[in-house]
This record gives sequence, structure tokens and C-alpha cells, in this order.
Amino acid sequence: MSISMEQLDGAVFLAFPEMKEMLMRELQERFSASFQNRADYGDLVILPEYDVQTGQGGHEIPYWCRCALLEPVKICFESIGEAAAALQSLQRLWASYSCTCFRRTVLIQEKLPYISSKPRNFPARIPNSPVGLFALLDKNTMIASARTSSPFPAGRIQFAEDHENPPSRAYLKLQEALSLADCFFGSGFPSSGSRCLDAGACPGGWTYTLAQLGASVLAVDRTELAPSLMNHPQVEFMKHDAFTLKPHELGEFDWVFSDVICYPERLLGWIQMWLESGLTKRMVCTVKLQGGTDWKLISEFERIPNSKVVHLNYNKHELTFIHCG
Repeated sequence: MSISMEQLDGAVFLAFPEMKEMLMRELQERFSASFQNRADYGDLVILPEYDVQTGQGGHEIPYWCRCALLEPVKICFESIGEAAAALQSLQRLWASYSCTCFRRTVLIQEKLPYISSKPRNFPARIPNSPVGLFALLDKNTMIASARTSSPFPAGRIQFAEDHENPPSRAYLKLQEALSLADCFFGSGFPSSGSRCLDAGACPGGWTYTLAQLGASVLAVDRTELAPSLMNHPQVEFMKHDAFTLKPHELGEFDWVFSDVICYPERLLGWIQMWLESGLTKRMVCTVKLQGGTDWKLISEFERIPNSKVVHLNYNKHELTFIHCG
């Protein structure tokens, strides 16, 4: 065999689809990253001069990075069999990203243990098995890492979609966020007996998801939900601006949710109010970004104990705050 492996310095980031410009802007603004000797392969960005900053898990990962290669190696090989053997020598399970040599990538993947790429049915528990990531740079060279920043293969998850019943596609965001909450914190999922608050619920995508799980939902908005939810036995609707209500006016909840369009400063204050009240221990909130991103403000969300801020596969120009105390 003619296989060679070389440990790489710097960092390798895979951007979310159509979010590469956002990733590069974040690397400049938040990390003051050097783009010297930068190499791009589709949405994959290799930064040899990048100074990896220590954070949770040993690395601080940009929000707009779908998957970071935490221990990148360059592997040179001649045959498809050699490529698969080299990967297997590092770890068992591998996902791939391809922007070139598409057929060759598929042939290598086929020689590795099978990883399903089918949409998952919700609720879905994320396996603990580590999944590496490899990408061909040309037909005889690939970059790979046995350790990555994401629990999903290549940082990507898809849920089976219901095109008939949910009142909006926002339910997919909540499905992913709840899956990550369970993965990060072992929170489980809302279920029968759970009391949930959905702030700014209209038209009801998140309320729909929670009711499907068996939870009781207090949905608060100035506009009514879809008719199917207004008549749902597990849903109570309150016509009100959810952010003007105080926790003691509503009582205790197992989960508090918000997909409200508001400035991040206002959302942060609302989150802090609820957590200080002691009337909930679990929150999932969308952080809607307005124009330029205030990274110092975003860091305030992550400073809240037992919290994470992530960009979901189903997010757009927004982030998601997850707290499980």
C-alpha cells in the first residue's frame, strides 16, 4: 500500500449550506482569524494559520460552522481500497462531504460501515457513537478527522417532513433543538404531563410539535393560532404580548419556548427573568439577528450556566439558545 498521513495545523471548517459568507465574516469579526494560505473546497474552508482557541471540549467553534474537523489529517492514497483502509485505521464510522470527485467519494463511502442518510422520524435520540468526516481534495488526496464538533454525520440532520398537518415549517427547528437539548444535557423530550409555554406561538408550528409529543401547551400571541390548534384539547390560547407577562402571572412550566421576532437584548432580558423566577428549568429560544451581529451580546447567552447557543440546520439568519438546568 502507498498511504501517507500528515497531521495538519490550523483549522478546517465546513459551513452550513449558503452560509459560507456568514462563517467567514464570523471568523474575521469574532476570532480575528488569519486567512493567509486559506484553501476552499466548496463549503469546506482550510485555514492553516488559524490559532485554535480553547473553549468547551477544547475548541471554540464558530456558530456558522456546520462541522469542524478537530484533528485534521491529510491522507494521500492511490486506490479506493487504500482510502477506506486509511480511514478505518483511524476510526470505524465516517461521513463524507464532497465538492469534487463525487463518484470516487461514493465508492469510498460504500467500503465503510453504513451510516443512514435517510430523514429521521421525530422524536429522535442522537447516537453517542463518534462519526468522523472526510472530504476528497483530488482523486488521490483527502482531508479527514476522526473527531468532529457535531453529533450529526457531516453536521447534518434531516427530519421526515409532514406537509399536511403543521401550520408552518418552523416545527422542524424545534424538532432539531429538542434533539440537541437531549444530546447535550440528557433532558429528554416534553411528554404527557409536561406543561409548556410557547411565547409568540402564531401560527403554531412549535405548539403543534409539543402537542404531538403529548404535552399541554399555553400558547401566547396577539394573533390566533391555526384553527386546528385553537380547538386542540392540549392547547390553551392566550391573546397577549408574551413578553409583557411576568412569570408569576403564568406559573410553573417544565419547558419555556420562544420563536418571537425581537431584538436579542430584549430576548436575553426575558430569558434571565424566567430563569431568575425559578419557574422553569428548560428553555429553547430563537435568537433573531438584526443586521450586524453583536458577538459580545451573543456571548452573554452562553454565559448563562447550563446553556448553549447553536446554529441549527433548520435555522436561517438566526441562532438558537438552549438551556437545561
